[in-house]
Amino acid sequence: QGPAPRAGRRASPPRGPALGPGRGRPARGGVGQTSRRRLMGGGVHGPGDQDRPALRLEDAIDRLRRFNRGTQAPTAEDVQRAEEEAFDKLQRSEREEAERRCPSLRSIPRFYERRARDADESNSLRPRVLRAAVTYLLHRKSTEELLDEEDLHAIYNLLKKHARERDQVEVIDYAGFAKISEELAARGDRFRQFFLPSMFLKFPRDPNGCIAIVPFFTFVVRKVNVRQTRVQLSYYDALGCGYLREKDMENFIFELIPTLPQLSSLQEEFYPFYVFTAVRKFFFFLDPKRTGRVRIKDLLSSQIIIELYELRQEQALPASEAENNWFSMQSALKVYGAYLELDTDQNGMLSKSELSHYGSGMLTDVFIDRVFEEYQTYRDTETGEREMDYKTFLDFVLAMENKNSRQAIQYFWKLIDINKRGYLDAFVINYFFRAILRLLQTKKFEVACVDDVKDEIFDMVKSETLGMVTMQDLVNCRQGGTVLSMLIDAAAFWRYDNRETLMMEPDDDDVKF
Repeated sequence: QGPAPRAGRRASPPRGPALGPGRGRPARGGVGQTSRRRLMGGGVHGPGDQDRPALRLEDAIDRLRRFNRGTQAPTAEDVQRAEEEAFDKLQRSEREEAERRCPSLRSIPRFYERRARDADESNSLRPRVLRAAVTYLLHRKSTEELLDEEDLHAIYNLLKKHARERDQVEVIDYAGFAKISEELAARGDRFRQFFLPSMFLKFPRDPNGCIAIVPFFTFVVRKVNVRQTRVQLSYYDALGCGYLREKDMENFIFELIPTLPQLSSLQEEFYPFYVFTAVRKFFFFLDPKRTGRVRIKDLLSSQIIIELYELRQEQALPASEAENNWFSMQSALKVYGAYLELDTDQNGMLSKSELSHYGSGMLTDVFIDRVFEEYQTYRDTETGEREMDYKTFLDFVLAMENKNSRQAIQYFWKLIDINKRGYLDAFVINYFFRAILRLLQTKKFEVACVDDVKDEIFDMVKSETLGMVTMQDLVNCRQGGTVLSMLIDAAAFWRYDNRETLMMEPDDDDVKF
């Protein structure tokens, strides 16, 4: 048979083209790769090809066009099918890799999968695919299912067309209601949800079986606004879990500012502080447990989002409404101005002594100490004092301005429940009220007896357990804000104690403390 070829020496190739294992299939390095080289470089590279000039981009594109001449362009369905096949291939490879690392996955499915950390989300395929899918879904909903202003005008015009007037009220019967549904069906299926028989039966009917068109149209407009808001908020749900984190909410508010006419004169330098101010109200009232997230469902059902969208009005808000709207430019500048005014050393933080001048400047030192003990503060590197930043100050302001709300009572309860027993007894009330007495005595005001005030508080609350006041008791009595003011603010207690005199002589309400 002769000697075998030595290492490094190839046997002579057979005649004809080199074929691989399959019939007619080019072997590795054979005809297929040669064709690709000819397409990209003009031929098979030889020893002298390195001296040839590089192929220009225009020439490469021209050759690619000639190569694809006569082939049919892929349709949208072909592109989508190719994307799905590529995605299935990636999923299959990830599943096989997971099964290789953990063979039990072949028989037992994975019930829990740890969410990737924020730092890894940009490098992981799953969150990127999830975000792309959510964006596509929301875009489809906004274009195919939501009504725009033109659609609402069409509904209103058809309601006016088929309406009849009875007792100076425009009404419509079910026959006209059904005709409108038929006419709108030609414009798309997005109208059908508002013109179902069940929708007609939701509204009160007169003796003739007709419903008023104004309440119906108002309902449609509100429903559309809610759904548009939900889609808008869902764009900022980066994790796709149905809630917004604080940074998601900040992005939403920041990008919403230029679209609100009432904020058109807001300086861009103030945008970050306005964003902090607006976001804190959402989290103070909708996230009282401080989980760092707010459900989109809670946002849509709250009055806070309605208060924010009042700034969409083109006409300027009256001064009283603007002052009472937390999101107005006047209110935001007022809160931020108060923070700057309290910051006497201008280091951007508030110390205990600076915060004690809030409002009338009659907050007790006991209460201020408890605020700095329980809520987030930062230590000054120079003085070693604990100081409060702007976000913590915003929570403090919201609690002080909404003392009767459950969220504010919960905020204060953490401060006054010094023994962490879940209730207040006579000792705790005496502890806080004696600080009120000391402060009033320094201002030369007449003071009440501690026992009298303690008994009055128990009478106001009407607690379920005698001599013990719980947080739920403060909420149920509807006077929780008054009780809290009596224990933390000397000026508020003085006004309460002299309320009858102040009603007869209103000028005394301007007493300087």
